[in-house]
Amino acid sequence: LIWQDPIPARNSNYDVDAVKTKIADSGLSIQEMVETAWASASTFRHTDMRGGANGARIRLEPQKNWEVNKPNQLSKILNTLESIASETRASVADVIVLAGNVGIEKASGKSVPFTPGRGDATQEHTDVESFAVLEPEADGFRNYLKKNFTVTPEELMLDRAHLLGLTAPEMTVLVGGMRALGISSNDRGIFSENKGKLTNDFFKTLLDMSVKWEATGSNSYQATDRQSGEKVRRASRTDLVFGSNSQLRALAEVYAQSDNHEKFVTDFISAWNKVMNADRFDIN
Repeated sequence: LIWQDPIPARNSNYDVDAVKTKIADSGLSIQEMVETAWASASTFRHTDMRGGANGARIRLEPQKNWEVNKPNQLSKILNTLESIASETRASVADVIVLAGNVGIEKASGKSVPFTPGRGDATQEHTDVESFAVLEPEADGFRNYLKKNFTVTPEELMLDRAHLLGLTAPEMTVLVGGMRALGISSNDRGIFSENKGKLTNDFFKTLLDMSVKWEATGSNSYQATDRQSGEKVRRASRTDLVFGSNSQLRALAEVYAQSDNHEKFVTDFISAWNKVMNADRFDIN
């Protein structure tokens, strides 16, 4: 489309398995790899087909300095991934997405499909003012809220899911999986003790009736054990809506079932791929 942003020719002629090995041995954590891939791909807007992982504009102005992308952490991660891209002749855009896939594979023990062929945009072909409007004011998937708005955080999460073309089940499983992998702008919503594992712990813990939730701020809640009185965990409105909204709670109950771990992982990988490939018009 005429308003879409130019991306140079793509290169898909490289050894994907060799790149995955270098990423796995790079020392990056699962949380760092998955969060960076999400930050790159989740800028996509289904409404005007802008944004997305193709072009790797997360390494350029203005995206590399967006607060939601944790600039200091991002700079370190990109240095590592850009080095791998240079060594293997893969595009940085491909390596970023592939790193997210490697993180999920490590966390789940399952294979995550990958299609190479993304290109790398340049700063010259990236209009800073035009891209500034893509900056997320909120991203419920990362439990990020830039400031309080008249619109609630959970409504802003729905808006983000709509822009990404996600269904309610896809939104639900992605939030649960991201929290399980330790992805949150703070410690809210991190319920799992199985660090680095893609589990349904978020949903199982969220539906625990042995605690009482109380507001400690406009977007912060504290859970207190009903018997001991101990403060056990924190959450945001975005987290708790999966227990308070009847439709989302029904989905959370499905994923919380002890015999549905396999479905949870399968659905997460499917929804993840949908976001990572949202701007791959050459394959969609």
